[in-house]
Amino acid sequence: MSTADAPATTGFAQWRNTQQQRVERALSQWVPADAPAGLGAAMRYAVLDGGKRLRPLLTLAACEAVQGHAAAALRAGCAVELIHAYSLVHDDMPCMDNDVLRRGKPTVHVQFGQAQALLVGDALQALAFELLVPADGSLPDALAASLCRQLALAAGADGMAGGQAVDLASVGRPLDQPALEAMHRRKTGALLQASVLMGASCGQPDAQARLQLQRYGASLGLAFQVVDDVLDVTADSATLGKTAGKDAAADKPTFVALLGLQAAQAYADHLLEQAHDALRLSGLTHTDTLHALADWVGRRAS
Repeated sequence: MSTADAPATTGFAQWRNTQQQRVERALSQWVPADAPAGLGAAMRYAVLDGGKRLRPLLTLAACEAVQGHAAAALRAGCAVELIHAYSLVHDDMPCMDNDVLRRGKPTVHVQFGQAQALLVGDALQALAFELLVPADGSLPDALAASLCRQLALAAGADGMAGGQAVDLASVGRPLDQPALEAMHRRKTGALLQASVLMGASCGQPDAQARLQLQRYGASLGLAFQVVDDVLDVTADSATLGKTAGKDAAADKPTFVALLGLQAAQAYADHLLEQAHDALRLSGLTHTDTLHALADWVGRRAS
């Protein structure tokens, strides 16, 4: 894994903080407070004031790498974040993972009830696509259509939703490494990879650059899940902001259960080095932030 020097680390931290604030302001503007019957308040509870905003950061950094359309990338990044938020609301419900803690506060169904939580997820998913087709025409039609298609593919049956279906079907069943990777490339990786590629779509990368950004997103997406599995057994709930140890308690297949803790950590490092290698082969010259985001994924504590 590459190691950033102190000035580069400081520069990335400043960029990250600035962009996180930018994303937070945009989400606060675009997630409505006035949806009827308390739905708006529940939607904002699910989205605002929490989370690393990794997905929109990847979108913005990929857009910068290809020197693309910054306003389009902000909308694309926020759209991905809304899909991610909706998936967490639904995943936490009793019919799925049955969790009570998310981002350090009660989950949406605990705070607002199961029916409202279901509607929150539905509304956030719809809002994600609404952001990509603004009424003012500020996104070119072809770009808006491309972003919508990429997001739909990443979120649907061959992406996040399909991976979650495999995850639920795999409780109590051993999976070998190829099967476990295939599940998580859908469940977790597809949306992270789409974050990168949607950002790239806001510019005009050549075929080589796009191929390597696709490879970067795939490696980073899987590494994120391996690190998540490691943190599930090494961090406490207060640090994670969600229930620690829940995968083991639910008898779910994980990389730690399959490989052991030390080997899982080493595998995460290997995947992150693949991500760095892809950026080096991309031919792009503005990839420092994407490199730094990969290192941040590997070093994160929650």
